[in-house]
Amino acid sequence: MENNLQLKQGNLTKIAERIPCPTYKRDGLKIGIVHIGVGGFHRAHQALYTHKLLEKYNDTARNWGICGIGIREADRKIHDVLKKQDGLYTLMVKYPDGTVKPQIIGSLVDFLLGVDDPNPIIGRMAHPDTKIVSLTITEGGYNFNPATGEFNFENPDIQHELSHPDRPKTVYGYLTAALKKRRDEGLPAFTVMSCDNIEHNGDVARNMLLTFAKKQDPGLAAWIEKEVCFPNSMVDRITPVTSQSDMDYLGTNHGIKDEWPVTCEPFLQWVVEDNFSNGRPEYEKVGAQFVPDVKPYEKMKLRLLNAGHSVLGLLGAIHGYKTINACIEDKTFARYLRRFMDVEATPTLDEVKGIDLDNYKDSLQERFANPNIKDSVSRICSETSAKLPKFLIATLAENLTKKGSIQFATLVIAAWCYYSDKGIDKNGQPLEIIDAMADELHESAKKTQTDPLAFIKQESLFGHLSENGQFASLYAEMVQEIYKNPDVKKIMQAML
Repeated sequence: MENNLQLKQGNLTKIAERIPCPTYKRDGLKIGIVHIGVGGFHRAHQALYTHKLLEKYNDTARNWGICGIGIREADRKIHDVLKKQDGLYTLMVKYPDGTVKPQIIGSLVDFLLGVDDPNPIIGRMAHPDTKIVSLTITEGGYNFNPATGEFNFENPDIQHELSHPDRPKTVYGYLTAALKKRRDEGLPAFTVMSCDNIEHNGDVARNMLLTFAKKQDPGLAAWIEKEVCFPNSMVDRITPVTSQSDMDYLGTNHGIKDEWPVTCEPFLQWVVEDNFSNGRPEYEKVGAQFVPDVKPYEKMKLRLLNAGHSVLGLLGAIHGYKTINACIEDKTFARYLRRFMDVEATPTLDEVKGIDLDNYKDSLQERFANPNIKDSVSRICSETSAKLPKFLIATLAENLTKKGSIQFATLVIAAWCYYSDKGIDKNGQPLEIIDAMADELHESAKKTQTDPLAFIKQESLFGHLSENGQFASLYAEMVQEIYKNPDVKKIMQAML
């Protein structure tokens, strides 16, 4: 590593002799987009679309540089790395045949961390050049009750912001502070664009922000309601956690030292509602779709891809698989996933114009099987409490209403209970459990042996589903079977 070129602006000319680098001049790019939550997905998706636009249409796209924003202490590391690298990072696309295609992405031109001082972030959001504030803050960042959809005012950070609007801590505090400044200075509102895996993500962002703003400043809330657009969007690209081996690969094969590259699959999709307050980049020129209504596409992706990931992840975790491709290479898991998608998820979908659902499901199984991605089961299972209510429990509830099949989804929930209680796979090996609700999940799950329905009585996740006789009966039977013998593969085989 000592002789490798450090990734930074001053070394780009030399690095460009090794892998593709930005061909546009990065100095002088205006910041038109402020992005909260700069993780791997944003850098493999929205930042890439922006980079592609700058590459092809440099003259007209120069107003759309990105300023990354971190509002949590956990964002300090990515802030420090990207500052050191002048916002540059390597995107490594991994193909099923083992090919890896790296390139340097240059659309991220600044990064601000709000933990020590929120004012520079508020100032950047309120700057006249800023037209869009986009979000990848994960499902948990939206601060709502998964079962009721209601805003959580009990959050201590929210309580702090209501009393101290000039010292924000959450996305809502920052957005209201910046929008107030814009309103007071006579500037047009920016667009708030959610890029998270939440059904109707723009509507959710709008409802949550307005609920917060009405409590903090009713006059500002009325202005936001009138002036700010919140387009819904559907985003898709599998982006595993970066590993040390990825960094080593860049050093060994290309002589480049990048302290936080991003890896991803070749597949890339973005469907966006064309609803913006103050202009937008022409992403349609580089492959995005702008449509009048994103909802059918969102629902398709959430209930097939995201729910499918959770099906493989939770069952695979208990079986002892470490990666998603290992799960899908097992014929039992592959057949089980397809049965879930065909029999339970597909009947709940709306018409999706221009999409052949059978081809889409085929492509999902191919993507999950990409041996070069090796997406970890622990990543897929992380924050399940924020994911499953939207991805899988909603499908199950709809099938109960329509008298459809629920058995495949129910086994996944039973597996989730065992996973949350025992924290080990069927071989006794410990599982890495990452969930904001880990303690509550464990406390409910461990009561299962005396009350088989204890886990599904968590109303914040399941609503009143425990009172549904059909679901409760099937769930109790399945969870007791897993507790007797956690070999979920045998149970799956019996169901197929």
